[in-house]
Amino acid sequence: MYKTLNIEKRDAVAIVFLNRPEKLNAYTVQMGEDLVAAFETLRTDEGVRCIVLTGNGRAFCAGVDLKQLQQQSGKDDDHLPKLGEEYFVKRFAEDLYHFPKPVISAINGAAIGVGVTMSMPCDIRLAAEEATLSIPFVKLGIVPGLGSSYMLPRLLGLGAAKWLALTGKTLSSSEALSLGLVDKVVTAERLLTEALELANDIARHSPRVVSLIKDTLNQGAAAGSIGEAIDYEHAANAKRS
Repeated sequence: MYKTLNIEKRDAVAIVFLNRPEKLNAYTVQMGEDLVAAFETLRTDEGVRCIVLTGNGRAFCAGVDLKQLQQQSGKDDDHLPKLGEEYFVKRFAEDLYHFPKPVISAINGAAIGVGVTMSMPCDIRLAAEEATLSIPFVKLGIVPGLGSSYMLPRLLGLGAAKWLALTGKTLSSSEALSLGLVDKVVTAERLLTEALELANDIARHSPRVVSLIKDTLNQGAAAGSIGEAIDYEHAANAKRS
């Protein structure tokens, strides 16, 4: 069904595998189109309560496919939009951040550029010990996208966000953990197991309440005052039934 993804369902959890292992799961427009379509399908699948996003092979996503980046047309195929003009780049990060079901990224290897920026709107980020993360856009003469200017300061703090974005430094998984770019580091052998255990733990609870809690925390993080956050909590509780 998808050219660049594999999807497995295990009980109430869907695992979305980026599936270009021979290219270290480098991003293409086709992958963006596939991710948008897959998450729209999963949004309405009542049998899926939580989603794990990971990569097949030894990388999570090694940035944009350089061959495609060098092609001015930026197209994989005539029916696809130009690289940079696809929905994934323009709006998917926002959709993912507000996705009604929890999304866990399991960063199994190198995450470069878009590999990091697509993981940041996920609700929880796990990383393998061997994983490395970098947002080298400054070295490419590109402003980081996919909501990076919103997510990085919230995850790292403004100073650390600027330091990382302005240097393009590559982080080890332990450095990423210390900065808050990932939430937990585990062995490569345990990564998917840990992600599935976490996803199943979440999936045991009411999907409605889980969705409301996720939304309330997102709103609270962006609230201008504690009063605003309390008001939103009351409104969310009124929507439980």
